[in-house]
Amino acid sequence: VIAINGKFPGPVLNVTTNYNVVVDVKNKLDEDVLITWSGIQMRRASWQDGVLGTNCPIPPKWNWTYQFQVKDQIGSFYYFPSLNMQRASGGFGSFVVTNRDIIPLPFAIPDGDIVILIGDWYTRNHTALRKALDNGEELGMPDGVLINGKGPYRYNTTLVQDGIVHETINVDPGKTYRIRVHNVGVSTCLNFRIQSHNLLLAETEGYYTSQQNYTSMDVHVGQSYSFLVTMDQNASSDYYIVASARFVNESLWQRVTGVAVLHYSNSKGKVSGPLPDPPNDAFDTTYSLNQAMSIRQNVSASGARPNPQGSFHYGSINVTDVYVLKSLPPSKIDGKLHTTYNGISFVNPDTPIKLADAYKVKGAYKLDFPSKPLERAPSRDRSIINATYKGFIEIIVQNNDTVLQTFHLDGYSFFVVGMGIGEWTENNRGSYNRWDAISRSTVQVFAGGWTA
Repeated sequence: VIAINGKFPGPVLNVTTNYNVVVDVKNKLDEDVLITWSGIQMRRASWQDGVLGTNCPIPPKWNWTYQFQVKDQIGSFYYFPSLNMQRASGGFGSFVVTNRDIIPLPFAIPDGDIVILIGDWYTRNHTALRKALDNGEELGMPDGVLINGKGPYRYNTTLVQDGIVHETINVDPGKTYRIRVHNVGVSTCLNFRIQSHNLLLAETEGYYTSQQNYTSMDVHVGQSYSFLVTMDQNASSDYYIVASARFVNESLWQRVTGVAVLHYSNSKGKVSGPLPDPPNDAFDTTYSLNQAMSIRQNVSASGARPNPQGSFHYGSINVTDVYVLKSLPPSKIDGKLHTTYNGISFVNPDTPIKLADAYKVKGAYKLDFPSKPLERAPSRDRSIINATYKGFIEIIVQNNDTVLQTFHLDGYSFFVVGMGIGEWTENNRGSYNRWDAISRSTVQVFAGGWTA
């Protein structure tokens, strides 16, 4: 695994709103590395976000010091290595931004704060996975799901071998905990649930939500949630914590299930019996879509500015640019499989775009990314979006692939105003939520569907 300071997962970075953050990354791998801060808005500091196109990679045996301010943000985020499929081997950890004391929480102060990292896991090293992708192969079914870097509790003696170390979350009866859940995996949507306990959703990716109870939550790759969970059950035994694969053949994917244990301090026995049931139909996108659109912004709570205009009244802001990004199943370009948006598979330039722009490096990029899908053969290019400075942009992601995808906008957040199955048309704007849509940085786009 890739450990951070000898830990897997890496240590929790716990800061407070407006803090200046300094993180020195020393690369002890045998290949380049970059660390990115998922969900952190790098306002006027985008060159501190560790992704290709923005940063030069950190070579082996070198170090780089990231320095940025979290400004007015609050909430649950995480960090991970953004290069070379390294995330499949670890290098990730939670990044928590707590409120300043003078900014009230929209709920009672919890009795404790718990981080849970869930994610699919391959026993092959990230270098082998990268080679498979470079050869145009699919990764196939993961070997399992980890919870806080540990394997499943032995809930089934046939599916789970003996001797696997599992995660145990220790709690006290009657107390309420803020549980931050991050899907740090590679490609698998996971349904998260705690046996016999309600999940009161309170925040996602830096924005407080209207508080609603859920029995389980589909957490897509890259997404983060905060739940308030009250330990209100009897302590006759421990309880299961489960993260199981969604939108797959459940009978074939039984082993792709993470299981941890919720242990009351006065528990009288170990947990046993069947796992709590997931949503009824593993392929039921309607259930998951409705759940996603039920997540609404708590518009009366304090939080980060949701847009440069500083307004929560996003429904009445003039839209300056509209982009429809269509993805298709991987296409062969020059003999290799590539994914595309609007027929273009992006090629990272040798010089990061920020530097190329500052020093007027010719040919590093093209300001010609199409605002809508074009009928042409797929190609590889350095095309980027030429957006309006301080503009307000509408993005429609159209997923015409056969698998669910996750869309992430690095360094920004966006209002999730609509989702649907089928081809997006301008008529769909009539169904947009223009009042209290959740603002976040990572959203799912269902196969054969769209998200705006």
